[in-house]
Parts: sequence; structure tokens; C-alpha cells
Amino acid sequence: MNFKQIILLSSDALRERKGRTALTILMVVVGAALMVAINGMSTGSAVFVNKQVASLAPNVIFVSPGSKSKTFQEAPGLATTSPRVPFTDAVINRIKSLPYVQDVVPGYSAQVQLNVHGYTLNTNVNAIDARTMFIIAPTLKMIPGSKIENDNPNAMLVGYDIANPPGYAHNPLIKVGQTVTAIYGHKHRNFLVTGVLQETGNGNADRVVRIKTYTGNIFFDKSGQYDLMVVLARPGNVTTVVQEMTTLYGRTSFGIVSPAAIMQAQQHTQAGSASFTLEIGYIALLASGIGVVTTLWTSVNDRTKEIGTLKAIGAKPSFILSMFLSDAVIIGLIGSILGIVAGIGLAYTLSTADGSSSHITPVFLSTDLTRVWILTIIISTTAGIFPAWKASLLSPLEALRKI
Repeated sequence: MNFKQIILLSSDALRERKGRTALTILMVVVGAALMVAINGMSTGSAVFVNKQVASLAPNVIFVSPGSKSKTFQEAPGLATTSPRVPFTDAVINRIKSLPYVQDVVPGYSAQVQLNVHGYTLNTNVNAIDARTMFIIAPTLKMIPGSKIENDNPNAMLVGYDIANPPGYAHNPLIKVGQTVTAIYGHKHRNFLVTGVLQETGNGNADRVVRIKTYTGNIFFDKSGQYDLMVVLARPGNVTTVVQEMTTLYGRTSFGIVSPAAIMQAQQHTQAGSASFTLEIGYIALLASGIGVVTTLWTSVNDRTKEIGTLKAIGAKPSFILSMFLSDAVIIGLIGSILGIVAGIGLAYTLSTADGSSSHITPVFLSTDLTRVWILTIIISTTAGIFPAWKASLLSPLEALRKI
């Protein structure tokens, strides 16, 4: 058996049927590309989330009011407007007195409309001590010229995406030193932008405006009832602090979220989503296998004369079998390579499709690409076994009779 001769015969046969071969390879490319894109986006998403969570201090606990509703009991951590335990100074001081609590920072939140030179945009406002932002997220930075004015009740810190909305990438809408008007219900109040945060890629930081705590209490008519609090546990005692708070006020009194819980929930979500989408990729890849079967079966019928001639001059069934299997291998090789390239391009295209500056960059692991490459070739080769086997069993006389 001459391996080189087999490859040459297979290549010639595929070139003679260019249209059919191209369509079959295209089916293989689609399946492989889909799997590569899914793997890349899934891995990129995991890296993105891990990076965002890693930017938070590990001893931070975000606490939101609980609810009396059944919905909250079934989904802990969901903040509502009907708190069971009001976040008052008494509650804040009680939690602050717990042995493993380092500090408690309360705040207010509301949805407001900002008016900047006639341009209006809706945004979330957090009224919280600005200095604690850098305790919660140590990697957080502000653009040059920014500062925190502790004694200015009208000071405002603006997130990157708010200062640079779509269409203002090269010329920020909101700049340091600028005055903006905040509208909350029938209330209007002017604020001085004393700082703009640098881009983090995290919507909780980039799409939020921050003002003074006492200013938020007055402007939002909160009457001293906070909407949120950030609990700073002593290093290594996050779990203990959570248990103490739930023991003190009940399991459903608060919505409690820590960086570790965020990462765990995100990992579960990503695992389920990736599993579902990968199944779609497997189906597409298996569908391409059907295309390989169809192409090679048709090729066997078209090459009956060639098979009869080869057998008449002494070609063994194993030679015929190898010749048609090599067709499947070549299709798998070409389809897998093109599919990997197309999948990488597809993932990058999808990651930038929303035009967001904080898009998730796909990450491609060599192990994932190798697995897709090998799986594609295996499916293509397996799909070619039956047509190749049928061709190898064809007798010379029957083959020549069908010419």
C-alpha cells in the first residue's frame, strides 16, 4: 500500500468534485467554528468576571434590604422596596459592634436624570462616602485632575461610561470642574463634578454617579433610612460575619453578597450556559458528519469505474478502504483548520458587536483548540467509514458491469 499514492488519488478525486467538496467542507467549518467561538467567549467571560471580582477587596460584603415577599425567600439577595429590617443608624451601629466587623458604610441609591448642556441621560446615583470606594475596590483610579472634596455637599464623582456616553468617546460629555443638573422627581439640584473614574469594565463602577451621603438623604427624601450598606469584615472572617448578621436579624432580613458568592454564582451560570451552547456546537458538528457521509457515498457511485479498474489490476480492499477514508480525513483536516480560524474571527466579531468599550475579550486555550481540531477530524473520519467500507467490498466484475 503506497500512502503517497492514496493521498494523490484522494486529492484528485476531491478536486474533480469541487462544488460538492466545498459544500461538505463548509458544513465542517460551521460546526468547528461554532465550537471554537463558544469556547473562546465562555473562557473570556470567566476571565472577565474573575478580573472584576479580583478588583474587589476580599473582605467586602454588600448588604441590601430584605423583603417579606415569597419571591425574596426563594431568591435570597434580591433587593426590594419593602424592607423587613429598615437600615437605620441603630442597625448600622449594631452590625458595626460585631466582633469581626471592621467597619460599616451605609448609603442611599436612586435613579436620576442628569442634564448636561441640554443632553440628558438616566443613571443610578449612589450616595455613599467616596473614600470607601477605594477600600472596596483598591484598583479603582480617577482620571488626572480629579479629587475628592469631603466638605463640598454638591461634589459629584462620575463613572467612566456616564462621562463618555456613546458618541463622546473622543470628547467626554462630562469633565472635571463641570456643573451638571440632577433631576429627581420634581427636584433639581446642581452638582460640581470633582472627579471622573477611569474605565474599569465593570458596569457597577462605570455606570454609576456618586454623591455625598448626607446630600443623598436630603435630595432623595430618605429620612435617614438607608438603601444599602457595605460591611468590611476583618480579613478571613467574611463567612463568620455573614453568619453573625443572619443570626442577629434572620436569614431573609438581608440580601448578602460577597465577592466569593458573586464568583460562585457566575461560575454556575457560565457552566450551564456553556454546556447548552456547546451542545448546539456538537449538533452542528454531527450534522457536518452527515454531509461527509453523503459526499463520500455519492463519490463511491461516481468512481465505480475507477474502483473496478483498480481492483482489476490488483488493488486490495484495504487500499480502496484507505483511499476513501483519506477523502474523509482531508475534508476533516481542511474543515477543522478553517473552522478554528473562522471561530476565532466570529468570537471577536461577537464580542465587539454591541459597540461597548467594556466588551468581553474572547480567550482561546490551546487545549480547547486542539480538542476541537481532533474532534472534527474524528467525526469526519468516522462518517467516512461506511462509504469506504462499501467501496472496498465492491467486486471488480460488478464495478465494471455498472459502467
